[in-house]
Amino acid sequence: MAVYTPVGAAELRRFLADYDLGEPLALVPIAEGVENSNFRLETTLGRFIVTIYEKRVDPADLPFFLGLMMHLAERGLPCPLPVRNREGAMLGRLAGKPAAIVSFLDGKSPRRIAPRHCGAVGAALASLHLAGRGFALHRANALGLEGWRGLVAATRARADEVAPGLSETITSELAALERSWPHDLPAGVIHADLFPDNVFFEGERVSGLIDFYFACDDLLAYDVAICLNAWCFEGDGALNVTKARALLTGYGSRRPLAAAELEALPILARGAALRFLLTRLYDWLNRVPGALVKPKDPLEYLAKLRFHQGVASASAYGIA
Repeated sequence: MAVYTPVGAAELRRFLADYDLGEPLALVPIAEGVENSNFRLETTLGRFIVTIYEKRVDPADLPFFLGLMMHLAERGLPCPLPVRNREGAMLGRLAGKPAAIVSFLDGKSPRRIAPRHCGAVGAALASLHLAGRGFALHRANALGLEGWRGLVAATRARADEVAPGLSETITSELAALERSWPHDLPAGVIHADLFPDNVFFEGERVSGLIDFYFACDDLLAYDVAICLNAWCFEGDGALNVTKARALLTGYGSRRPLAAAELEALPILARGAALRFLLTRLYDWLNRVPGALVKPKDPLEYLAKLRFHQGVASASAYGIA
């Protein structure tokens, strides 16, 4: 989440005039994240989240994202429910851009990630994958292997401004992944961005899964690899094997990984690390003036990539 587009009081009132949500009381910008503009909305009838979709989001993908949240929520996943306007539409326009309102979820993202959080999020991710079965719409992963090629090309000329030799590192890594990337593993709907700030907890329980705007169809185990990168490394760049084991065990308690998925996990983890290295690098080199957002450090994911490059088997992540 982030804020790129400011919203005035008059604009907000015009937007809300199409909804039965009462009178606006407050609209508070949410600064976390890097993609869309997000606000916490309070009205006389409750609390909601307003999202304005920025240029990286293709408006043609919005029915997939909003429909998926509805599909998952109807199957018991704790996800935001899109709010329909008086005409039944889930999508409107605010500040001249596509926008939607979704329900507010209680809970907080963990400040300090413990193994119990990793186990719970692993189980929640497996539940998401199972609940996604039967969703009628499909969306290719725009930030999959094909998308990485474009990001490498877009950042190659300036990558060494961030770290010496980074351009050659990402170019050679992409070539290695293209040679070894698996294509015949179980696939379906994935979240593709289930970082700690996109998961809410109430006590030990996962109370919310949010920010589905990278969701797509891809390898299910790749989504697990994204979570390994996002949840199981410490601030010094070292993998916490206890957290990794908890995440994989939690996932396996609801959807056991096949032997081929476990065998591919190191390559998938390398790909996940490269994906976030590239998008962070692109955002670092192309900062938006005046945006209420702080670009995230791409070198965090360079360190993770180097770790995964040295992994020979899934046992390095704490499982047999």
